[in-house]
Order: sequence, then C-alpha cells, then structure tokens
Amino acid sequence: MTIFGTISKMQVSSAVLAAAVLAGCVTVKAAEAPLAVTLPDLTSYALVQTDAGKTAPRLVSAAEAAAVLAAFDVVVIGEAHRNPGNHLAQMALFRELYARAPQLSLSMEQLERDVQPILDDYLADKLGEAPYLEKVRPWNNYASSYRPLVEFAKEHHLPVIAANTTDEVVRCVGERGPAFLDTLKAPQRAWAAAELHLGDGAYRAKFLGFAGGDQGHGGAEKGKDAPKGPSEQMLRGFAAQVTRDDTMAESIFLHLQKNPGRKVVHMTGYFHAADFLGTVERLQARAPNLKIAVVTPHEVDGSAPPVLTDANAKGGNFILLIRAFPEPYITDEEERTAIRKQMAQRAEKKCAL
Repeated sequence: MTIFGTISKMQVSSAVLAAAVLAGCVTVKAAEAPLAVTLPDLTSYALVQTDAGKTAPRLVSAAEAAAVLAAFDVVVIGEAHRNPGNHLAQMALFRELYARAPQLSLSMEQLERDVQPILDDYLADKLGEAPYLEKVRPWNNYASSYRPLVEFAKEHHLPVIAANTTDEVVRCVGERGPAFLDTLKAPQRAWAAAELHLGDGAYRAKFLGFAGGDQGHGGAEKGKDAPKGPSEQMLRGFAAQVTRDDTMAESIFLHLQKNPGRKVVHMTGYFHAADFLGTVERLQARAPNLKIAVVTPHEVDGSAPPVLTDANAKGGNFILLIRAFPEPYITDEEERTAIRKQMAQRAEKKCAL
C-alpha cells in the first residue's frame, strides 16, 4: 500500500504532486485544453499519451498504448487502489502487451517476497487456489482486482514476481528505523532489499511534505512554533516507504538478471511510480540502461471533459484517466476522527520480528 494507508482516493491531485517535485524541469508544455472524452461511471477509463510532457496529450486505445510500451524493458502501471476503472485498464494493458511481447513477466506490489515459493507452486498447478490464498496473505480486493492478472499469467505460463517486502518488516522499520534490518537473520533479511536509498531528493521531499502536513505539499498550514525539519518519526516513516520501493525495484532487477530478454509489467500504488520517482528511480539506479515506462492514474470528476495540466502530463509516459471515488469525508471532523482511528489501530500493531 502507499503512504495513504487504506484510503484509495487520491487525496491530493496529481497536479500538486508533480508540480511539487518537478519544478524547474524543462519539457514541451502540454496543451491545457479539454480532452474529447467522457468517463460515465467508475468502471470507465481513458489512456492519454503524453511522453512525460514531451508531446501534446493524445487519447489512445489500450492496444495503441501497448504498441508503444512494448519497446520498453519495464512498464510500471500505477493504481489508485480499489478503483475499478484503474484495475480494468491494468488488465487491458497487460493483455495487449502480452500479445506484442509474449516473453513477459508480471510483478506485483500486492504479493510479498516470502510467499514466492507458494506462488510458484500455484502457477505450476502444484497447489489449488484455496490453499494458495490461505497462505499468501492476499489483499481483500484480490478476487476482483488481482485474480484476473494472476490467472492470465498462469494460463499463459508467465512468471509472477512477489515483489514487495512484508508488512511486518515495514512496520518494524517504521518503528525502529532502517538499522533494524541489520538485526534480522539471513532468511528474514532476504525479505527486503539489500540496499536502501534514503538520501535527499525529490521523492524524499515529496514524502516528507505530505507526512509533515506541509501546506506546499497539500497539507495544513503549520504554526509559527512548529519544529523545523522532519521529525525522527517522519524519517522512520520514509525509511519504511523506501523499504517497499527498494525491495520492489530489487525484485524486478534480480528477475531480469536471471531472465535476460524478458520484459516486466509491474503493478503498484501510484505514489510508488508517479513522476518516475520511488520504485522507478530505484530500479533505474540499479540498471541505468533499462528502458522504463510509467502509466500513472489521474482522477477526474466526470462532470466535464478532463483537462491535463503541464504538471499532470509529466507524471508518466501515459496518463490513465479514471473517475474519482466519492469524497470520503464531508466535514473536517469526520476526517480527523477517521485519522485518529487509523493511527490508534496502527499503534496497536507492534514490531514482532
């Protein structure tokens, strides 16, 4: 999951996200004109080719997008978790990519490294779906959102990478810091990337801006007496986030090393890939010559033809337009209550490794 926990709606527009981290980049300015498309319901989606802001936005079909994406080594498809239009688009792109590049592997944030042997047994028909699901800790939307992808891969004998680290490792890093990883025994240490990239950069600034409620990154205005700089808790939170990003990047990198000539499609939460940051930049650091494409979602309200700003267009090679979920909260008090409840639930879960 992303830093936004179980809330699947993009709380902050991708325009703000991109503008916060890409200020000063020089690209061809996208035409900020309404696109000739409507999204009538939550299952609707539309793909817009922007080439990361280098060309004017152009509506394309999944087949047309796949024809372009097939030239890349890795295609990272971001998602607003549980959005039906987003998941339908993922499946359509995966299917169309396979038709053009059959030497394809599926990589998933939603499956964790320690269950890779169980996943492999299921793909090899050594295990039924019921015991497989009992053992792999599937997300609660697996049946509707991820089963189609895994079953397509199984039917076409495609490898599936359980790319993520475990929730328990992330929890422990968030509680104790990245040095916690050095205390793990070898089998457990292999659940996370050997190297974490924790240095300064756009992704760190972006994450800490949201985590700290920075008004310039979509948060509330800080008081004059607020402490300067990120707190230790925020830095541990970033380390926990990066543990996911670096592990997913390393999982893809190692798979490609062992399987030269294959291409990988990676499914992940949009925050891990938007603006070519997160997992994407960490994979690029491990393999500088790798050609990586990003498809990132952008939510619209459906009441008018959507418009992509220049910042939106820079977020990926293709922008996936999807309908926004209903507003999760009507009042500030509703939101504060929900946040307090979520924080209390997280506080009850302690590191157990």
